[in-house]
Amino acid sequence: MEMHLKGDNPQLLITVTQNGKVTGYVAIDSLVAGSSCGGLRMLPVIDETEMSDLARAMTLKYGFLGLPQGGGKAGILGDPEAPQAERRQRLAAFGRAIAPLLQNRLFVPGTDMGTENEDIRFMLQNVGVQVKRRQLRDTQSGYFTALTVFSSAVQAMGHLNSKLSGCRVAIEGFGNVGRGLAKLMVEANARVVAVSTSKGAIFNSKGLDIKRLSQLATEAGSSVVELYENADRIHPGTLLELPVDMLCPCARHHRIHSGNAGRIAAQVICAGANNPVTPEAEQILLQRGVLCLPDFVTNCGGVLGGTMAFASINNARIKTFIERYFGPRIDRLLEEAKRQNVTPRAIAEPLALQRFDRVQRNAARPDLRSRLFGISLELYRRGYVPGPLVAPLAPFYFKRLLA
Repeated sequence: MEMHLKGDNPQLLITVTQNGKVTGYVAIDSLVAGSSCGGLRMLPVIDETEMSDLARAMTLKYGFLGLPQGGGKAGILGDPEAPQAERRQRLAAFGRAIAPLLQNRLFVPGTDMGTENEDIRFMLQNVGVQVKRRQLRDTQSGYFTALTVFSSAVQAMGHLNSKLSGCRVAIEGFGNVGRGLAKLMVEANARVVAVSTSKGAIFNSKGLDIKRLSQLATEAGSSVVELYENADRIHPGTLLELPVDMLCPCARHHRIHSGNAGRIAAQVICAGANNPVTPEAEQILLQRGVLCLPDFVTNCGGVLGGTMAFASINNARIKTFIERYFGPRIDRLLEEAKRQNVTPRAIAEPLALQRFDRVQRNAARPDLRSRLFGISLELYRRGYVPGPLVAPLAPFYFKRLLA
């Protein structure tokens, strides 16, 4: 296991190797009370830059939401659709390599692309880390992410004096986030005309049957685009440049870059993926009048909804909460960006970092109220405080965060 600092930001990047071959990475961008949190993904291709950017995105999400967590991310090189025995072997080896980080809670992993709760639970228990009663229970992270992407999309169209109803939408990536987002779009009478997976992309200008696509995806995974019949097969890169009203990247990082930003035809880019647009591309899109919302804002629903679910708030109340309180925050962000004639990211990123710095400082010097809250939280995490007691009170905490 190799460790080194990267760039001007004192980010810890750990390269995990086995027999001289890289098998994965851990990137820790920031700490709150000596700990960082973020997803552990398993994918065939991962690199240092992607992991560093993902860890920074977690810091920005926590800062934007005002949640007291440090930002981190981890990745294992491997096939997420491999047999369970092979997956478990990779998870166990990776866990052993980073055991000190896990045991000291320097990095607290959650699920991400290619992993599930049972994968994380297996890896932690394999190195002797106790999984507390209320940890690793959320199974709706993709849906929660889709909710904030959708809420952001509604606000974005409103700023263009338009509505989602009747809009043509292309969704890159038809996993948990993309699938949930497509359903929400169709319910709003938008027309989802294109989707993609790692196996390719499909397009139908009249709209895709999202219910049928979702059924096929449940049965066949990423091969859904090969089985769906009423559409044209297109190159995944072509999906990004289709003549649509809204483009929703929900796949990998840096898919929109200086080489293709000039050919993006969508009016709005609203991402479910992390870092899908490079900084250079954002400037090109701004100059072309394309509204590009910051990804760490639009896709923060996984963090927000997951934390609310941890507080025993049910899915229906989480959905209502995001609709009622998250949208106005996006509205204020877009108004300020328009007033200053800058990208929404230019407003959101400094704000998130300032807020994160305040949370970090408060965690380093907790007052009596914070100490009591921390004790109560730990008791709840261990299952000693009943969920029905916490659920009615928790929304007030989250309202204050989004105020």
